[in-house]
Amino acid sequence: MGMNSSEIRIFAGSAGIDFAKKICTYLDLEIGKSYSKTFSDGNTFVKIDEPVRDKDVYIVQPVGINSNNDFMELLFWVDAFKRASADSVTVIMPYFSYAKSDKKDEPRVSIRARVCADAIEVTGADRIITMDLHSAQIQGFFKIPVDHLYARPVFCDYIKNRKLENFVIASPDAGFVKNARKYSSYLGVSMVIGDKQRTDNDERAEILEIIGNVNGKNVVIVDDFTTTCRTLSNLAAALKEHGALDIYACVSHSVIQRLGLEELERSCIKQLIVTDSICNPAAANHPRIVTLSVAPLFAEVIKRIHNRESISNLFD
Repeated sequence: MGMNSSEIRIFAGSAGIDFAKKICTYLDLEIGKSYSKTFSDGNTFVKIDEPVRDKDVYIVQPVGINSNNDFMELLFWVDAFKRASADSVTVIMPYFSYAKSDKKDEPRVSIRARVCADAIEVTGADRIITMDLHSAQIQGFFKIPVDHLYARPVFCDYIKNRKLENFVIASPDAGFVKNARKYSSYLGVSMVIGDKQRTDNDERAEILEIIGNVNGKNVVIVDDFTTTCRTLSNLAAALKEHGALDIYACVSHSVIQRLGLEELERSCIKQLIVTDSICNPAAANHPRIVTLSVAPLFAEVIKRIHNRESISNLFD
């Protein structure tokens, strides 16, 4: 379905080029002309290479693999569009890594997600479109509209198309139970929970117990992101000890790097299914990883916003 490029323009930050191209293909639009550069001292420079006066601008920039650089570049893009008299600036942030820092759960720490939310607003963004925030209440850190999408329908379609039988959904901890239950409800299967304890900030977590029956069943673990793959690996090992058969994992954001890939290879996880919310070259073409695209979902949201249509049915 084509759209009128005289009113709407989609641009990519350096971390969002592939994702933005997929969105533009879906909408039959050309990607906006822009340029970014990192100087030898680490400073980031951005420039829009076409007029955007009175246009509705969408800037695609996940904040994930190089979080600090990605985030600063995003702020500079928003500022550049506002100063170039864009009518509106919508941030397409498929992954927002600082959403993990949503509260003070130990003394003398920053609530970094709130700092980032304030910075995006003050710089002039009019709207945020993101997916699978680590905590849904992060939406309340913003005064501007936030469209919070879910990868769940994309994962559930994949699971159904695989015709997987005799399986249960597994939540890696008590905190993800609400989300995991939506998977189990949609797919009409039961759910089990890994009782996980994290003792400090070194990204290590210990699985203590499996709540629920997995004996003789296949298992699909669901989670929002993975970096080291340790939680998934530990949970998979515990599931095997409790009699599970094949184990799969669906993870919205693939932040996994070399050490995480080595952990995945050592684990008993048969397949890790992720989305393309982040451009992660380290995980591309790995034999155990399947990547599903959520760009059409974001493109559909852009189309509906532009046409002043409801997007509520896309959230599930």
